[in-house]
Amino acid sequence: MNGPDKNTKFPLTHYNKLCFLKNIVKNPNIIVGDYTYYDDFENVENFEKNVKYHFDFVDDKLIIGKFCMIASDVKFIMNGANHLTAAMSTYPFAIFGNGWESAMEGKSYPQKGDINIGNDVWIGFNSTIMAGVGIGDGAIIATNSTVTKDVEPYTIVGGNPAKNIRKRFSEDVIAKLLELQWWHWDIEKITMNIQNLTDNNIEKLMK
Repeated sequence: MNGPDKNTKFPLTHYNKLCFLKNIVKNPNIIVGDYTYYDDFENVENFEKNVKYHFDFVDDKLIIGKFCMIASDVKFIMNGANHLTAAMSTYPFAIFGNGWESAMEGKSYPQKGDINIGNDVWIGFNSTIMAGVGIGDGAIIATNSTVTKDVEPYTIVGGNPAKNIRKRFSEDVIAKLLELQWWHWDIEKITMNIQNLTDNNIEKLMK
């Protein structure tokens, strides 16, 4: 056998609180890689509810790579939450109409870009990822963190706002892992290397 079926919703028998995420999301602007899972204390359908301010007319995307681990109550704050900050008022007059429609003529609300989550990223319980943030491959986001800026690959961050705690490996090992990109291997090769992937000797993966 070569691991669980990537196209199944619930890979754990008789347990529906953990799902392979790509098989439950409905919004085409949420793009999820194979084997990334979401674990929810109540209902996996909560995932899309926790992608906040994700309005169709903004057209921003939440992009999540392969083999990520996303804990319950993780929230993604998309660009629809943004207000004017350099204007006299931050109030969104135009959305209420009734004579206020012209308030944003020739203007636009701030756009910070898509949220991009790499591969093999672990996002801890109740963390918040802000619009425009990129999280590198192999990063870990500690419980209750608020991530307001990019996270480098294989870096552990935590806090509000999240700050670097430490690198998971030496720069040399990180460079080798980023070159290997094991998450793009075919599943047979991954299965052959699961003992090595759960070890800390990169030389075994390099063979």
